[in-house]
Amino acid sequence: MPRFDDTAALSVQPVWRTSSFTVSNGNCVEVALAAVPDVAVRDTKDRLAGTARMSPAAWTAFIAAARTGIFDHTS
Repeated sequence: MPRFDDTAALSVQPVWRTSSFTVSNGNCVEVALAAVPDVAVRDTKDRLAGTARMSPAAWTAFIAAARTGIFDHTS
């Protein structure tokens, strides 16, 4: 289960990377893989709202599920 925290609480200053699937409307997330021991994720439109932190295994499972289209909206 992801933990929601303030970026300042991360043990290492994260280096954020924007998803390669970013579209012009900015609906995207940024990920910091260097936020050891966790992976940190935040909304590109509201970077100060905090971060979701999860284990590398949880992040890998999320990416695998996203690739299957499980989170795609049909409406």
